[in-house]
Amino acid sequence: MKLLDVIGSADASPLAAPQGDVEIAALAYDNRTVQPGTLFFCVPGFSRDGHDFAPDAVARGAAALVVERPLGLGVPEVLVPSVRAAMAQFAANFEDRPSESLDVVGVTGTNGKTTTAYLVRGLLEAAGRQTGLLGTVAAIVGGQQREVQRTTAEAIELQRDFRAMLDGGDVAAAIEVSSHALELHRADATLFAAAIFTNLTQDHLDFHPTMEEYFLAKRRLFEPALLDGVAVVNVDDPYGRRLAQELRAEGAGLVTIAIDHEADYRASNLQVSLTGSTFTAQTPEGAFDLRTPLPGRFNVQNVLGAVAAVRALGVPLAEIAAALPQAGRVPGRFEPVDEGQPFAVLVDYAHTPDSLDNVLQAARGLTEQRVISVFGCGGDRDRTKRPLMGEIAARLSDETYATSDNPRSEDPAAILRDVVEGTGTGPHVHVEVDRRTAIGAAIGAARDGDVVVIAGKGHEQGQEFEGGRKTPFDDVTVAREALRALRDGVA
Repeated sequence: MKLLDVIGSADASPLAAPQGDVEIAALAYDNRTVQPGTLFFCVPGFSRDGHDFAPDAVARGAAALVVERPLGLGVPEVLVPSVRAAMAQFAANFEDRPSESLDVVGVTGTNGKTTTAYLVRGLLEAAGRQTGLLGTVAAIVGGQQREVQRTTAEAIELQRDFRAMLDGGDVAAAIEVSSHALELHRADATLFAAAIFTNLTQDHLDFHPTMEEYFLAKRRLFEPALLDGVAVVNVDDPYGRRLAQELRAEGAGLVTIAIDHEADYRASNLQVSLTGSTFTAQTPEGAFDLRTPLPGRFNVQNVLGAVAAVRALGVPLAEIAAALPQAGRVPGRFEPVDEGQPFAVLVDYAHTPDSLDNVLQAARGLTEQRVISVFGCGGDRDRTKRPLMGEIAARLSDETYATSDNPRSEDPAAILRDVVEGTGTGPHVHVEVDRRTAIGAAIGAARDGDVVVIAGKGHEQGQEFEGGRKTPFDDVTVAREALRALRDGVA
């Protein structure tokens, strides 16, 4: 593709260069991946500036550069106000704007994105629509699954995945859209057929200085430049009520969901157990009895969001209701670990104050016996949530084990000191730096009918330490090993 075709009608100024228009064979923002014919994006980063790597990119064969300031390196340069914003537009052009040929459903919010995206995919697949998935746990593109590095990929990879979905027979896509991705323009130039807002609670305040800025980042998904379809908004959430009010004032397509507030899709008659939930959904088309394998009140909200979005894409509610019992199980999301023990063990990704509150409240509703929790807080992330999570765990658990999550570059003991500011030091609070030991102790302390919740890492397969070191660690596997040791009488 020619450089001027890649640029298209974007807000960009091609600078005069001796080569004129050139052929572009690939796109890159990492100079180490540049090959001859690459258009290299000089992305200003948080610690390093891509402009500094442009000479190496040119030496490796870059055919042209996208810059925010002229560099004069002897290849065509495209001057833009924002390299990140341009990268999204150029990547979409390079892949021939694939999202415009897919029914893309975006899911944003602090909690519930992964489960909701899996539900959307499951319901669309049941309706005979092959659907891709991009999110925290995995990417499924053209029926092929792979691991992912971040919730929402950089724009080049995102548009490449959309193209691969089309080439692989997908007609729709369910994708998680993080606030980072929206703030950093990764999802720009993606056309969404529906967008779901799950909730907004404290997280990522290391990246977004205030909750208002966090909300405004999420709000970008619902702007007309991205959303050409219906907005599905959870109005049980205060920020959701604000978003719905704003969208309604703008005349945008809007569907509301709720349990406790008036909404287009509202759940009532909730019955929740370890094996799932049943409820009645009041909808614009009447009442439907729904059953899901996902336990917990918070998952009912996720189900409502997925149901409303899939209905907006034309799937009849009767078909959705029939497919729902087989849809939505997600690795590491309220995932049961069963080795025949007389108590329940659940692994969940809950890593924010609100999500931890939700899963522990849900666990409390599943038993008349004790709730035992294991949790930690990640290093190099929002410190202010640590005592909040500690307070929640201590208040909602009969026994709680505070332990390491992903310490990264921080001292694990220092992180736990922040957590203990919230838990206090009562007899039901146990502090254990080693996560494996903490999980084993919690399971060893469980009695008949108890529920053990292991929170924070969910589907993750490793634990991150200083210097980028990552050691294999899977909460489900570790819990299973502890249960087998308990069963076999191994100390």
